[in-house]
Amino acid sequence: MKKIFFLLTASVAIISCSKVKDGEYLITGTATGIANGKTIILQGQDPVTKMTVALDTVKVENGKFEIKGKVVEPAFHTLILQDANAPIPFILETGEIAIAIDKDSIHKSKISGTYNNEEFVKFQEELNKTQKRLMDFQKNNTAKMQQAQQAQDTATINGLMKQYMEIQTEVQNDTKKKYVTYAESHPKSFISALIVKGMSEDPTADAKKVESIYNSLDESVKNTTPGKEAKTKIGQAKLPAVGASAPPVGSAK
Repeated sequence: MKKIFFLLTASVAIISCSKVKDGEYLITGTATGIANGKTIILQGQDPVTKMTVALDTVKVENGKFEIKGKVVEPAFHTLILQDANAPIPFILETGEIAIAIDKDSIHKSKISGTYNNEEFVKFQEELNKTQKRLMDFQKNNTAKMQQAQQAQDTATINGLMKQYMEIQTEVQNDTKKKYVTYAESHPKSFISALIVKGMSEDPTADAKKVESIYNSLDESVKNTTPGKEAKTKIGQAKLPAVGASAPPVGSAK
């Protein structure tokens, strides 16, 4: 009994320590090495105009910053650090989100704390592994291409371009496979809603496959904006084409 009581007490303590309620978010950030007073802007998308808008602005104090507010559903947002050359993308959602800004390389900033952000980081790492083949080819052959261009060596230029296009096609195909595999195996992830939405807008995608993956998604994911948009697209794809002749009256069903 004492053990059960201890576990229950610990659970209550963990819950009570949460700084946010359902429908709220808290971004706790570290910006080590960044001067006091530097501004950080939270940017999102206007639901009507789809334009990027500033939602909040805070200042770095002693290497830290904090942004809190309310959120209806998960959605991609960005943080803009003053004088930085790139935004920091993350998923704004209910919960405590931790962001550690890398001042020397913004794209190496660390994001953690909530399910969808942890999934976003892992999924991005997988995609980066696939993209690395293309990046490595470019890195290893840039000098060779430049020399060939200076020497007007058409054979070498064409050969390198052919290799590049072949690798690019393979990378694109591998990336598509990763998208599908992820959506099939992560029904509760917001990333899956975005993937299915993208697939539903692709005229070359297998419509039955798209619908099957959509149907397997958790209701919470289906009810997000991209989830609803995917449902609409899937429904539209099942409608008869404009101008298609209707079946004759009395024909067999």
